[in-house]
Amino acid sequence: QVQLVESGGGLVQPGGSLRLSCAASGSIFSIDTMGWYRQAPGKQRELVADITRLGSTNYEDSVKGRFTISRDNAKNTVYLAMNSLKPADTAVYYCNAAVYDRPGYLRHYWGQGTQVTVSS
Repeated sequence: QVQLVESGGGLVQPGGSLRLSCAASGSIFSIDTMGWYRQAPGKQRELVADITRLGSTNYEDSVKGRFTISRDNAKNTVYLAMNSLKPADTAVYYCNAAVYDRPGYLRHYWGQGTQVTVSS
């Protein structure tokens, strides 16, 4: 089994910054893509950003230039630095990881979610 533990959410004013972290632990052979998703009330979960093991990144259009995803492969951890936050960024943010627990066996895991609220 693999566990993803997120941290770093909270309440921030518009224009502020937060940094989310997600650490994977457990039966891990290697981790492929890691990403952050978010789900606002009444909306579907959407991809915010993801990053491959080699560092290639992909961002949802509304966060380009404001959010930066990064990872530390040695620590099995992915980060999301969020700047210039807007009320529209308010959501529960979920970490996702594509994990090989042994060669050739890939499974996707989710974190428990962390609330980000942008409000004055």
